[in-house]
Formats: sequence, C-alpha cells, structure tokens
Amino acid sequence: MTDPTLHLWGRLSSINVRKVVWTLQHLAVPFVRTDAGMAFGVVNTPAYQALNPNALVPTLQDGDLVLWESNAIVRYLCARYGAHTGLYPADPTQRADADRWMDWQQTTLNRASGPAFVQWVRTPEAQRQPAVIAKSVADTEPLFTLLDAHLAQRPFMAGDALTMADIPLMCEVHRWVNLPQPRPDWPNLMRWYTGLLALPASRGVLDLPLA
Repeated sequence: MTDPTLHLWGRLSSINVRKVVWTLQHLAVPFVRTDAGMAFGVVNTPAYQALNPNALVPTLQDGDLVLWESNAIVRYLCARYGAHTGLYPADPTQRADADRWMDWQQTTLNRASGPAFVQWVRTPEAQRQPAVIAKSVADTEPLFTLLDAHLAQRPFMAGDALTMADIPLMCEVHRWVNLPQPRPDWPNLMRWYTGLLALPASRGVLDLPLA
C-alpha cells in the first residue's frame, strides 16, 4: 500500500515554508517534513532538482503530484483538503479577492520587506547597510498602513471568515513585527494578527524566532 502521507521539503526559517506548514497544521493533514535549503543543503542535489528545478523551498509531494511555489501549494491544500473550512472560497468573486491578496503579498509586500529582514537577521552586524534597511522600511510601512486600513473594514482579508488570503500575509507580518526596529501603530493589523497567532496551527511556526 502506498504511504498517503504528504512530504514537504523546506526549513522552517523560510517564510514560504512557514506558510505551508501553518496550512497543513490548520487543516490537520498528516505530513512529514525534510529540512532543506541554506545550511541544510539538499536543494542542490540531482534528486531534489528532479522535483523542483528551481532548487528552492518549499516543495510538496502529495501522491503523484509534485508542487512548488508556496502560494500555489497553499491554494492547493486549501482546495484539496479544506473545502469544508471555507479557506478556499467557493464563490468566484471572493476567491478572486483572496487570490489578489496572496499575489500582492508575493509580488509587492515581500519584495519591499525582504531587504530589511535580510539585513537584520541574515547579515553580520558589521556588514549591515543602514541605507538598505531605511529604504526597505520606507517601502514597507505604507503597505502595512494599507493593510491596516483594509482590516478596519473587515475581520479577515477577504471578508468575515478566515481564507487562504490570510495565510501568506500573517507570515509576512510575523517576520516584520519581530525585526528589532520601531514601527508605527497599526491597531487593526495587530488585532487581526494577534487573533491568528492564537490559533493552534501557529504553534511551531509563528512562535519561532526569525532565522
């Protein structure tokens, strides 16, 4: 009999891996995870690149399906295993809204916030470039202000209930608010984030230090 357990490759220090692990835990889908990327290696091996030619994490294998790109994996898991939860909206209009925010996280917010994260967390102190951090902060803070205004009108990103749209963004917020720097007051954003942080799926994902 074939083992039905999903296999995920990727280190938990990756924001993109955290998205997938949070989703799997929230859906109570059994899975095994293999550390991969950065100090763990694996991604440069021929066996891994046969699964993911980009040599990046995460990669998910579910039976015959091999999938990479974190937001695509989150969408798949929500559709395949979370139809009863509403995480993958059945209504096309709400689903498009959720898709919009997921794409925005990857193409806009992550690109703005990433440089500050890399400087603070993955760059030795003597090599940090304050100008890079300042540019990232200047680019990122208006985007979180936009999110704060959006969440002033609704409890979750795509309306009245948790959907797949919330997952990438909460991982992004987790990374930003844990950087050792001051930030503006975003009451609606933090209300939303604190509620998600309290969910059981966040344990072992959003309670870990940045790395």
